[in-house]
Amino acid sequence: MLEKTLTHKVVNSRIRPASDMAVLSRREIEQLRDVTGTGLHLLFRKCALAVLSSGSQIDNCEELMSMYPDFDIQVQERHQGIVLEVRNAPASAFVDNQLIEGIRYHLFSVLRDILYLRETASTHKNLSPSLQTSHEIFYRLRHAGAFHPGVTPNTVVCWGGHSIPVVEYDYTKETGYYLGLRGIDICTGCGAGAMKGPMKGAAIAHAKQRHLSGRHIGLTEPGIIAAEAPNAIVNELVVMPDIEKRLEAFIRLGHVLVIFPGGVGTLEELLFVLGVLLHPENHQVDLPIFLTGPQESSEYFDAVTRFIEMTLGSTALNLVRKVIGDPQLVARLVNESLDHVTRARRKNDESFHYNWSLHIDSAFQEPFVPDHEAMSRLALNRELPTQDLAANIRRALSGIVSGNVKEQGIDAIRQHGPFQLRGEAALMQAMDELLDSFARQGRMKVSGDYTPCYEIVPA
Repeated sequence: MLEKTLTHKVVNSRIRPASDMAVLSRREIEQLRDVTGTGLHLLFRKCALAVLSSGSQIDNCEELMSMYPDFDIQVQERHQGIVLEVRNAPASAFVDNQLIEGIRYHLFSVLRDILYLRETASTHKNLSPSLQTSHEIFYRLRHAGAFHPGVTPNTVVCWGGHSIPVVEYDYTKETGYYLGLRGIDICTGCGAGAMKGPMKGAAIAHAKQRHLSGRHIGLTEPGIIAAEAPNAIVNELVVMPDIEKRLEAFIRLGHVLVIFPGGVGTLEELLFVLGVLLHPENHQVDLPIFLTGPQESSEYFDAVTRFIEMTLGSTALNLVRKVIGDPQLVARLVNESLDHVTRARRKNDESFHYNWSLHIDSAFQEPFVPDHEAMSRLALNRELPTQDLAANIRRALSGIVSGNVKEQGIDAIRQHGPFQLRGEAALMQAMDELLDSFARQGRMKVSGDYTPCYEIVPA
């Protein structure tokens, strides 16, 4: 009873701005106060509560909002700039009634990017819609200060689940430590589990090496921020408009990918990058991918690689390299890969900080709204071109993530029952077996029993 009381303890406070967010326009303040469908207040309130609840074991936006139903955050204009007034905020975000500094930074990063979400990026009539989207992502990353020109390729994107056992978490932390000893920067989805572990390990290693400029970049989006609230180690936080732009930002910004054990979201990310790289125009693009985890994760990776080979073929499987149980080897291979990427970009006179050479079709860029009709219409058969099948499987997995943790998806499942996925019998059986194994291993939720939000319906 005492633990529950402490968990729900709340604080009222005034929070002064970090960095350049001290001054907002009257229009921006009006948007942040507007509670209508076109206003930003409800979105900012939800994201702000997630940030202030960082470290909790909740991966459900509705559950988090129900724990703090009276939480509110308002922008107040003062003669020296703005302040944020928070009421009934989680007390864990404060020390002696003062907001923890890292959380202050995250809160104002969210404010910065939410105000920019609905801004129209510069359009170029001579560019295809696909290239216009890639330029928009560039502008958003630049607006958030994510580019450090002149620095050689040094950013490793780490993907993995937020619901993983301790042995896997410790492995991600150890891998991050050996990466950090080599001065390598880490970029993740910014949440818990395999998104926090590599950053924590790297932060310790950076401190040992007196590497004071170490970057721990977190990329998120409003629909998933409550499930993957920024962990305390993130020192650069960027909120992208949707999951597709978030995924593209990862592979435009990163130089090497390291994928740890995870669940549906991690497999979605892997299929996204494999689908992109399978396009004929990307055959010469250098984006190394490593799958790694402790010996205890061997069965997990065997299941994932079997599924990839069965659905996308051996060409896709050849794009990844699996290293099990050896974090030091992973770090050495990643470091060698970064040297290779650096040489290749110098040779081709390509940008170090944004991978313009990647061709990304609109199928991987268009936001997918996973309602029941859209999920049931997905074409899931191996007669499709490989990159198109990858795009559709990714969409199916994105819908499952939505049904598991996103407010809109959870509400849709509550009203209309599970999503239905239809497709080629052998493919659907393989997907059913893989997802069932994720559920048995506890990879669908941070805690509690899992009730599937989907049904597999063979054609």
